[in-house]
Amino acid sequence: MKHSFFVITCAALFLTVAKTNAQLRLPAIIAANMVLQQNDSVWLWGWAGPGEKVFVTTSWNNQRDSAITSNGAKWKLKVKTPAAGGPFTITFASHGNPLTLQNVMIGEVWVCSGQSNMEWSYNNGEKDVRAEMPLAANNNIHFFNIPKTTADAPQDDIKAQWVTCDSNSIKSFSAVGYFFGKKLQQQLNVPIGLINTSWGGTPAEVWTPEATIANDPVLKTAAAKLKPFAWWPNLPGRTYNAMIAPFTAYNIAGAIWYQGEANTSTSDSYSKLLTTMIDSWRSAWNKQFPFYYVQIAPYKYGNDNIGALLQEAQAKSMTHPNVGMVVVTDLIDSVTNIHPSHKREVGNRLANWALGQTYQRPGVKYKSPAYAGAQVKGATIVLTINNAPTGFQLREGGLKGFFVSGATENWLPAEAKIEKGKIVVWNKQLKQPVYVRYGFGNTLVGNVSSAEGLPLIPFRTDSWPVDQAPVQ
Repeated sequence: MKHSFFVITCAALFLTVAKTNAQLRLPAIIAANMVLQQNDSVWLWGWAGPGEKVFVTTSWNNQRDSAITSNGAKWKLKVKTPAAGGPFTITFASHGNPLTLQNVMIGEVWVCSGQSNMEWSYNNGEKDVRAEMPLAANNNIHFFNIPKTTADAPQDDIKAQWVTCDSNSIKSFSAVGYFFGKKLQQQLNVPIGLINTSWGGTPAEVWTPEATIANDPVLKTAAAKLKPFAWWPNLPGRTYNAMIAPFTAYNIAGAIWYQGEANTSTSDSYSKLLTTMIDSWRSAWNKQFPFYYVQIAPYKYGNDNIGALLQEAQAKSMTHPNVGMVVVTDLIDSVTNIHPSHKREVGNRLANWALGQTYQRPGVKYKSPAYAGAQVKGATIVLTINNAPTGFQLREGGLKGFFVSGATENWLPAEAKIEKGKIVVWNKQLKQPVYVRYGFGNTLVGNVSSAEGLPLIPFRTDSWPVDQAPVQ
């Protein structure tokens, strides 16, 4: 009888310990194969039984830290990370057997977000990735690919997993994100962690916290104009809640963004929307991280100039702190393809922004030439252009894409020449030119680049209302 009591007691104790140990749980982003931000203090967190003490041991310094689980079954602690390296292990324990994460790398972590041009992968027919596949295996590049998900309120976990880069995992990962990460890894010689959280067709409102949109009359009015579609959400905050909020405690180096096509109907508020979204992300991470984005490509939209106005709004956003913009007017196959295929170069240009601006690597040319001023001289207008210190190069012959107008709106194609580091434009029919436009139109593509091959940002010097009527 005593023997039976002892067996029953031991069995009950075993079940209690097993049950308690089973309550130790980590979010999906804290897992084997993850990359943690180097030379920093990073959060680790999870869930366990209320009041339990959770121990965390990191192999790079064999230090043991601990946290007490709250009455809400949550625990959280910070650990210091060393300079880049790995692989390392992290062991978590409360009761019962410990949980050890293998192949943890220390390096640089970047978020890749936006709509379809960021989402586009080998599985979508991206040809640039095909050549990468035979040699894709690289334990210094890791992917965290978040599936398309929405939520009405901020979530605390995601159904995704960290994987190493290889010929299989590369197929479904953002091509722009991959090429961005590959160049960083090669140039910095550190492990790179890439978190892809993108969804084709989504407007920026869905990536911005709902309350942020609701509390701003301009953004709220613009959001109300967004039409619902069958293939992507349109309500503010829905992808933010499910695809951003769950990992804002995970320390990152910065973010890259390729989006805007879905907001061409509300271009007048897009600059405010984009910079507000950036600020909301930085607030959530409590970090003023760099944010580099891609200006949308020329495309034959169904309305006059709505794409040009969105490009203009994106260019205006460059005055926001710690941001940068990649221009891709030279990388399009056709103005009838909203998904330009040259994703390798897009990723490389984003990486150059990070290398030159964030990591301060000398000699990296990453800023596109930009309009800086205009001076009327007789029947010509002389344009001053920034970010072209060694001059210009032209694609396909003479200068193209310039238009001039007088004091009353009457746009005429302009002739142009390069003279003493400036661009001079004119039209023989116009004796008193006042305003200039360059590459300003849904499908209007200029051909001026810096000597380093970075295209001149489309611009206009006027502020006249722009036709947005449907094309007949």
